[in-house]
Amino acid sequence: MISAASRPYIDASVPVLREHGVAITTTFYRNMFAEHPELTNLFNMGNQANGAQQQSLASAVFAYAANIGDPGALAPVIERIVHKHVSVGIREEHYPIVGRHLLGAIASTLGEAATPPLLAAWDEAYRSLAALFIEAERAMYAGAGIAPGQRRALRVTDVTQESADVVAIRMAPEDGAPVASGKAGQYLSVQVDFADGRRQIRQYSLSDTTESGSLRISVKREPAGLATPAGEVSNWIHDNVRVGSVLQVSPPFGDFAPDTESEEPVVLLSAGIGVTPMIAALKRIAQVHPQRRVIFAHAARNAQHHAHRLDVLAACRSMPHLQVITFYEEVSAHDSGVLPGWMDVARLPAWPRTEANVYLCGPLPFMQAQWLALVGAGVPVTRLHREVFGPDMLDHLL
Repeated sequence: MISAASRPYIDASVPVLREHGVAITTTFYRNMFAEHPELTNLFNMGNQANGAQQQSLASAVFAYAANIGDPGALAPVIERIVHKHVSVGIREEHYPIVGRHLLGAIASTLGEAATPPLLAAWDEAYRSLAALFIEAERAMYAGAGIAPGQRRALRVTDVTQESADVVAIRMAPEDGAPVASGKAGQYLSVQVDFADGRRQIRQYSLSDTTESGSLRISVKREPAGLATPAGEVSNWIHDNVRVGSVLQVSPPFGDFAPDTESEEPVVLLSAGIGVTPMIAALKRIAQVHPQRRVIFAHAARNAQHHAHRLDVLAACRSMPHLQVITFYEEVSAHDSGVLPGWMDVARLPAWPRTEANVYLCGPLPFMQAQWLALVGAGVPVTRLHREVFGPDMLDHLL
């Protein structure tokens, strides 16, 4: 990916990036948004406010440097980012802006340590990576038949309260033309234009792909935390979207692809709003292979925060080999068939560890804990697949 002359400087950057990565990315975003405020329309400013995006970019830059000689390790990460870029409308002309401010942030953060040869090496490395992204994104835009940033008006046909903080929203094209078919695991980018002129885009996983002519997403209301702001778009959706509302939406994108089409055993593990793509996968399996063996395990805070229970019950009626396991952190006297506490791999039904794919979706700490437990239980890493909502820390590459 880069020349032999530049490679030693990139290799030498690995410990530096580990130590100063967040300082570099914080400077990068601050300077870039100051010069190009219009780019805030393409970034999740909630993740900017809570620091998650800065940490994620630092992890990505570090992972790139640490794995620059291993294209196989980087390829899945690049593919995931390309899907995200196309879903929000990243353009080719954005890359020089990003490159200039990233190199400027490296120079200002490292000071005298940012020697001309080091900066030249990172300039070469960034240009090489940008070329990969541009080529892949150009092909994906063409395949989807859209221009960068192009959205489609979808009219809301149904809104269902799935739990205390989750609503399911079904949409169909306002013009009546066919809707792009989505796959379980993919997401839609929803664009919200606020009254003050700001624009924000968020991704929401499809929770049903089985009905022709429409798509369904499920949205969790994100309240403010002690150190995090409330989810601006999710709260707007909960407060404003009704049947008849029109939303500006991208085609389905995303590289998370649960195996819904084969007849091999499969394990679907989720927590919280991570149930969304797993429900889409379960509904698709029930449609095409109802005899398939499926382990479906979900963890929720309590019954009031357990979304899509009716979808699971419907699948149970048509799938004789479906095994459902539910964990609640807070169990009441009215809850039956529920295991108390966090999800525990040791309490799941047995399955052929080396023969079944396992899919994970939920908060990052949940997936990190389950990943380690599954590997410890003998599941090969090649059988593990995860979807991250929000910035990915790429901990499996670091």
